[in-house]
Amino acid sequence: MIGRIAGRVEYKGDDHVLIDVRGVGYVVYCSDRVLAGVPGPGEAVALFTDLLVREDILQLFGFPTLVEKEWHRLLMSVQGVGAKASLAILGALGPDGVSRAIALGDWNSVKAAKGIGPKTAQRVVNELKDKAPTIMAMSGAASVAAVAEDVEVLEAVTAAPRAVPVPTASAQAEALSALCNLGYAPGEAAGAVAQAAGDLQGADTSDLIRAALKLLAPKG
Repeated sequence: MIGRIAGRVEYKGDDHVLIDVRGVGYVVYCSDRVLAGVPGPGEAVALFTDLLVREDILQLFGFPTLVEKEWHRLLMSVQGVGAKASLAILGALGPDGVSRAIALGDWNSVKAAKGIGPKTAQRVVNELKDKAPTIMAMSGAASVAAVAEDVEVLEAVTAAPRAVPVPTASAQAEALSALCNLGYAPGEAAGAVAQAAGDLQGADTSDLIRAALKLLAPKG
């Protein structure tokens, strides 16, 4: 299993990027949103990857974060959602948007992705609703460690490597973890955090926790 690739961009296609890793070129398929963030030819890049194995083909799919990769794997576990549909959903919503849509049961947002019909969108929300809190609660520690390792590899493949930003832990994940520690059910907490995040763009962890607690407070 090829789980992560770090190297130099050779070229970017309409739906993929060719990455040279010490003389070996890897074709990695990505969503439009991810491709837009990949640097130009000759520059360094690092992507988490998922390998799709079929009888007649091997395909690598690339993601900038481990969380997005895990969402891809979960989306593909839903009947009727293949790699292309998963990339369309993630490309349209991003990992945070997918988390919010599923936590809130907002299948219309999922349906907005290219090629996704209402029945498939509803199936995605229904089948993954209980799994959304697990992905939302993933800390950024794994991504930070992986990127730090990739910096060493990139320095070996290019004289002037592109600066690789180190992602911070998601405020939504930290807020969700805090609410679960307070005794709220994961699904209930995930819905409140997702709604709070939608209402308070750019809010930090403490603001999200306060807003989510207000939403979870008994009414009346």
